[in-house]
Amino acid sequence: MTTDEMTAHPTQPVAEPVSEQLNQSPPPVSDELEPPTPIKRKHDDGGEPQSENPVDPQSSVHPLHKTSLCSYFRSQSGACSHGESCRFAHGEEELRPRPDNSWDPTSERAKKLARLEIVEKAEDGEGGDEEQIVMMTEVLTESGDPNLSKCLVHLPRKWGSDQLRSFLGEQGVLFKSSKKKKGMPLGFVTFETQEQLKSATEVLDGISVGSKNVKVADVIPRSYDYKIKEAQSRQEMTKPGDDCEPEVSMSSNDLETSGNIDNPVSKHKSVRYVVTPLADMPYAEQLEQKKNSLTQILKRLTRNTRKACLGGIPLPMWIAKSWEIGGLPCKFEGILESPLINGYRNKCEFSVGYSVLGKATVGFMLGNFREGVTAVEEPINCPNVSRIASAYASIFQEFLQQSSFPIWNRFKNTGFWRQLTVREGRNPQKAADFQNPEANILEVMLVIQICSVGFDDDLINSELKRMSEAFVAGSACTSPCLPLTALVIQDHQGISNAAPADAPLRQLTIQTAQNDSSPEVTCTAEARIHDYISNLKFSISPTAFFQVNTLAAEKLYSLAGDWASLGPDTLLFDVCCGTGTIGLTLAHCVGMVVGVEMNASAVSAAQRNAEINGITNCRFVCAKAEDVMDSLLKEYQSLDEDLALSKDDGTEVTSSENKPDSEEDAEGQDTSGSGKEVPELMNVQPTTDSSGGAASPSLSYKNVVAIVDPPRGGLHPTVIKTLRTHPWLRRLVYISCNPETLVANAIELCTPSADKNERGNKRNHGWRNMGSAGLARQRAKSMPKSEPFVPIKAMAVDLFPHTPHCEMVMLLER
Repeated sequence: MTTDEMTAHPTQPVAEPVSEQLNQSPPPVSDELEPPTPIKRKHDDGGEPQSENPVDPQSSVHPLHKTSLCSYFRSQSGACSHGESCRFAHGEEELRPRPDNSWDPTSERAKKLARLEIVEKAEDGEGGDEEQIVMMTEVLTESGDPNLSKCLVHLPRKWGSDQLRSFLGEQGVLFKSSKKKKGMPLGFVTFETQEQLKSATEVLDGISVGSKNVKVADVIPRSYDYKIKEAQSRQEMTKPGDDCEPEVSMSSNDLETSGNIDNPVSKHKSVRYVVTPLADMPYAEQLEQKKNSLTQILKRLTRNTRKACLGGIPLPMWIAKSWEIGGLPCKFEGILESPLINGYRNKCEFSVGYSVLGKATVGFMLGNFREGVTAVEEPINCPNVSRIASAYASIFQEFLQQSSFPIWNRFKNTGFWRQLTVREGRNPQKAADFQNPEANILEVMLVIQICSVGFDDDLINSELKRMSEAFVAGSACTSPCLPLTALVIQDHQGISNAAPADAPLRQLTIQTAQNDSSPEVTCTAEARIHDYISNLKFSISPTAFFQVNTLAAEKLYSLAGDWASLGPDTLLFDVCCGTGTIGLTLAHCVGMVVGVEMNASAVSAAQRNAEINGITNCRFVCAKAEDVMDSLLKEYQSLDEDLALSKDDGTEVTSSENKPDSEEDAEGQDTSGSGKEVPELMNVQPTTDSSGGAASPSLSYKNVVAIVDPPRGGLHPTVIKTLRTHPWLRRLVYISCNPETLVANAIELCTPSADKNERGNKRNHGWRNMGSAGLARQRAKSMPKSEPFVPIKAMAVDLFPHTPHCEMVMLLER
């Protein structure tokens, strides 16, 4: 702060621009280190301030005089008591350039120059954000002649192709075709003639759209774009069933060593960096980095809950004491490391596409499709992928290079081959070999995703037969031989590869040395493999959820069970139970397990897993948790109260354990509201006591605990409300694969209720711009009067080495 401003505004803090502080020379200091004397002013008859010792104004002007905007002048809406004598500029018209010909970064001149610099770099191809976006989305254009195509930069992101065509029509622009993806600031236009292109460029270049000016840029396909288009067009021209075999593209090594082809691989991130960005970091440093990141995320729970406690809402004691532990909501006990660091994934989903060199590839995408990245690279250097999964990806890739069926085109949403999923089943880990984890893999299931629309059934069956033979031959030729248990086809017709749970499945019979008959396509979906957690055997269907790191999952479930304080009188609700892994591994510690899962296939697998392991004190409900959690809690609370009354008066109460939840359950219907039939639900069986006999079905559950393991999006607001408002539930263990959503859900669970609930305004659309924490604070205002949970402790388990992700466990009590 300058001396003048300190004198003129003794009570107002002045925030100088950072650039002013950096460029301004230090004031001279006397030998006695006396404080600088303020410059005295007096006013003449005209009221203008003058110095007592007037000097030449040209010689007294500091080089930085009026080169920065006055922050006080702007903050006070043009009021500054310095007047014209202020060293800072009062507005853009007074602003002067700095000695290095630059401008104040906060000024409109500097911002305009920065925008122009970015556009110039984009047009000159010198890099920058805009150039990178154009590079990634060049394949959007479908013009046969790049000279008749143009890229429009700075279009509104919310526009699609229809809005772009309407805009061109309003401007009177003649064109052949246009295309734009929502979420991108770019559009591509193709013209019939050079005259149309020239005329359109004159009209569109510099035209204002919203707050930005449209720029017209050239579309210059790179070598890999030509290769990709060439491979796609070759497959489109080659009809399935033709006798002639398609031309095989050059190998990656050939392309890299060729001197005539530009090698763009170095311009892109490697697949190792995209999939496992922490792979080049020692594992101890990975854990430390994750711990620091999670610490910051947990602090957000404290800050956001504090923000939610406004308008008379009392501040919880755990927030008041958070300063004692560095602002954390509870004690953070660190992170448990994974027993297996490399090759730990038992499920890998490989995309099918083209590499940056135009080669048909099975592997991982190098970026986000929303940003225009469609290139796929082989998973050869990804340490989290097992040797078996990588080998099957290579076998499938070799087959696709000979296949006459086209690869899925993500821009046109057409094609046949889409994705390969490799699922592995391990042995009971009696002597786990951490140096060679593949030696413990006993079973492998391959799930190939296709789109059969527009293809003849006979040709499809013939091609799938060839594929089955290729997998069998490839697995036998590998040393050591690769296990192959099941081969499943998933027919998915959607745009994204994320198929719904009810996508059609059919199993291919696998030809072995003992079976000389040709593989036949069957219409069954009973393909399954098995894995082991805590010495329990689990049956895994093609689409069922199962933790990708089996050994680390054992640590995760053991930690959750220890924190839940389970006992024989415990009723455990396993919310989002999947195939029942959590509930079944803890069933021997509790009186009853009630699992809730919306995936019918997973519920069927959970029931089968209970039968395989001889567990009888479990019940699984196929429905959305938000639809049934409230009724389930009330059902068992009512049963417990009736049992308590029966003990008092000596009467016998018929247990409802063998009764279905509702008429819909009795009829085998999906309670989620879809109306589709689901496998028969597993009924509650009488618990078994330690002596092996059947325990009394009238057991009263004094301890009700819920363990939730939701997907990345977190719990549904209705589920949160049910868990929060049910007084019978005193302990909650939250397992999260996304700590961000854990914080958001914990805000609603832990924020005290307001005396008067606030109902949201339906006309207020401000929530659209809120983050997950902001939305949680708003929902907490309308939470019914109830006792909030208190975060007790948290701990992370590293299920995903070499990546920034991990699982977080938090204990909540009240």
